[in-house]
Formats: sequence, structure tokens, C-alpha cells
Amino acid sequence: MIPKRRSAIQKRVKDLVEEHGVSTAPVPIERIAKGLDAQLRFSPLDDELSGMVYVKHGTPIIGVNALHHPNRQRFTLAHEVGHLVLHRAEITRQIHVDKGFPILMRNAASAAGIDEMEIEANFFAAALLMPEQFLTRSLQGQSLDIDDEVAVSALAKEYKVSTAAMRFRLGNLFA
Repeated sequence: MIPKRRSAIQKRVKDLVEEHGVSTAPVPIERIAKGLDAQLRFSPLDDELSGMVYVKHGTPIIGVNALHHPNRQRFTLAHEVGHLVLHRAEITRQIHVDKGFPILMRNAASAAGIDEMEIEANFFAAALLMPEQFLTRSLQGQSLDIDDEVAVSALAKEYKVSTAAMRFRLGNLFA
């Protein structure tokens, strides 16, 4: 992802967090999605299907796999909100289905890391669920070894994300 696009996404996430009055973790992703007028559908889906988003008659509808772990559901919802915010024109023309994310599930397509929309939605989701300013505050100026399972797990629990997602975010922010 080009640095200019990355900065624009970070700014949009920061604005979204401020617009919704969020100041502490965990970020209330359902409230934010509903604040964007999205209708949420949590339904049992095929295990490899994480979520989907589409716009029907002007109303965004986000589907999330109810069989997945709650932390994964939160990431899926944030990912689909990312598509809604960043790619609304594209998802208005067609249903966008996500079969896993590089941060949570590896497969040949995600390992290649070439689908720009997916890269952007993942970046958006990580930035939204684990805002840089919140993590900086949580760390209180202390450094954190991302290989310290106990410390990373505690932080992940506070933010209601997976340990893998937290480790990935910390590595991208503070490495």
C-alpha cells in the first residue's frame, strides 16, 4: 500500500473514532457500524466464509459468521466497515464476500498480498480496533517484546482481538 493511501486511511480511522466518541479500548465496533447506518447480520456461515458487505437500496448490510470466535467476528466486522468506508462504490455494484484475511487465515491468495482492497480493509480494521493512540497510552511509554506471549495476550484481551492480530499490529506500529 502506498504511504499516501496508508496516511489517508489512518486519518479516516482517527476521524471515525473521534466522531463516535471512542476514547478507550475495546472499540465498540458494532456501535460504529450502526452509526454508519449499516444493518448487521450475525448468521452461521460456511467456516471459511468470514463475512460480506453489500449495499441494498442505499442501506449497507454487513454479514458476519456467527460461528467464529467473538474476536474474529469483531475483526470481520471492522474489515467489512473498512470496505464500506473505503470501497462503497465497489460494494454498491456487487456483494463483497470475504473468505478469511491474511492477518487471521493464510491461503495462497492472501499470502500473495496483492488484492489492494483486502490489504486496505485489513489495515483499516487493525487501525480501528487497535488505534495507535490507544496502544501508545496502554503501553505507557514502556517497550513491549512482541514475542512476550503473556504481555501480548493481555493487551489483546483488553482490545478484544486475537493475539495474532495484536502481535501483527504492534509489529507494524513499533518495529
